[in-house]
Amino acid sequence: EVQLQASGGGLVQAGGSLRLSCVASGFNFEQYIIGWFRQAPGKEREGVSCMDGYDGRTVYADSVKGRFTISSDSAKKMVYLQMNSLKPEDTAVYFCAAAGRDYTLSYYLTRSSSYDYWGQGTQVTVSS
Repeated sequence: EVQLQASGGGLVQAGGSLRLSCVASGFNFEQYIIGWFRQAPGKEREGVSCMDGYDGRTVYADSVKGRFTISSDSAKKMVYLQMNSLKPEDTAVYFCAAAGRDYTLSYYLTRSSSYDYWGQGTQVTVSS
């Protein structure tokens, strides 16, 4: 059974940091793209970052570039999202998801519909 579970959210002041974790099970990590998405109230789900589980290549949304870092521990099937210099506009529910490796990495950043599996979200709230 494929499962993804995100954790690590919380309440933090602007300028602070959080690290989200996503544990994956039930599929071959190296054959998938792992993405982080977020959804704020009243807004569409937005791609934050994604990583190719095979070679570790990464891509970021412009809104988080230079502040967020995606990384992985393939042996543990863990994917992390280190979030620094957080802003109130980063407040959202964050999700991790997995998609088969069929297209370019950038394709997956903007197409949440291409993901096959989703974890439950973790709430990130950044106070001003």
